[in-house]
Amino acid sequence: MVIRVYIASSSGSTAIKKKQQDVLGFLEANKIGFEEKDIAANEENRKWMRENVPENSRPATGYPLPPQIFNESQYRGPHYKGMEYVMEKKASITEKWEDEKEGAGGL
Repeated sequence: MVIRVYIASSSGSTAIKKKQQDVLGFLEANKIGFEEKDIAANEENRKWMRENVPENSRPATGYPLPPQIFNESQYRGPHYKGMEYVMEKKASITEKWEDEKEGAGGL
């Protein structure tokens, strides 16, 4: 599972900056690996993000704004929906690991 977070390093919006800090801080605090993709510094990242946010998740006007979260190339939502997905996956992986640990005699 490769989590990709699309951010804008030079955003003038304090709301966007706050959401980005929330997402990145959340992932770091939960020790979840991720790749940060800067749409402000890299045109390819910006283009890819805009093209891969599904129609039903786009704003009525304009382009989707960061932060946007993907698992590999699969869209997981803007910051709040994406974080819910990541936590569900983390819980599932932790549960599986605990089950395997118990099955191995508690090793």
